[in-house]
Amino acid sequence: MTLQFLVDGLLMGGLIGLGAIGVTLTYSILRFANFAHGEFITWGAYATLAVAGAIGWMGGQHLGALGAPLGPFSVGWPILAAGLVAMALTGLLALALDLVLFRLLRARGNAIIMVMASFGASMALRSLLEFVFTSEPKYFSRDIQIAIPLGLGVRVTPDQMLMLGLTAALVVAVHLIVTLTTIGRSMQAVAENPELARVTGVNVESVIRATWLAGGALACAAGIMSGITVQVRPFMGFDLLLPLFAAAILGGIGSVPGAVIGGLIVGLSEAAAVPLVGGGFRAAVAFLLLIAVLLVKPTGLFGARE
Repeated sequence: MTLQFLVDGLLMGGLIGLGAIGVTLTYSILRFANFAHGEFITWGAYATLAVAGAIGWMGGQHLGALGAPLGPFSVGWPILAAGLVAMALTGLLALALDLVLFRLLRARGNAIIMVMASFGASMALRSLLEFVFTSEPKYFSRDIQIAIPLGLGVRVTPDQMLMLGLTAALVVAVHLIVTLTTIGRSMQAVAENPELARVTGVNVESVIRATWLAGGALACAAGIMSGITVQVRPFMGFDLLLPLFAAAILGGIGSVPGAVIGGLIVGLSEAAAVPLVGGGFRAAVAFLLLIAVLLVKPTGLFGARE
């Protein structure tokens, strides 16, 4: 077995980690498992394609929807600009879903109802997406990239290096926001004890809105990275849902670094499983890790016991 699985695992693990941040923040602050989070990943990828197409059209039909590639990468500046816009739009989509659905159910104080509602919202969002964009897979680029050999049997494409770099930058940015800013400290306070945080002057509703915006934006980033390295399809977020929850639980609910590290562990484990036991068992790895963590250390690697 070559070490190629390390590159594949790091890329998938970074993608899972970004999505798991939204899962762990939502669960720790809002106290429910949001199964519609996977659809934010999918909607973010499709929104990026749509915005990039609009940018290309406004810039002239000769540029195409994606624009000229930047250097060795397969995507151009319209995708980068569209990604920022799509992250904002996906955050607003998550916030809108809370305003029209979860906020009303949250007042009843029943987490089970909210979980079941998230299932329904997930199916509704996926069906709406298929209606608008059809079920055919789409691509940010159809160019074939030449992988660069790094030694020891490891090869990496420029797009993969770009995705790893952007993932690291986003993770560092989120960590700094959570630990150094006022809204980040408020998030930690609400996650620890929402009633006490409210009494001490924390605007809990603002924290909830910030949580939805951040979770949706990071899910969009994960969707863009998945779309650039593979393809964009309606079930891409749904297929990532179990690895997302496995990463969040493995890292410890409420821990941003834990979600990222959990995502890397899940990604590397899935990638290593392909040459060892075959690609057909790859999806089972996240499930087995989830069960193992729940049995051995339910609080996760960095989680605190309540």
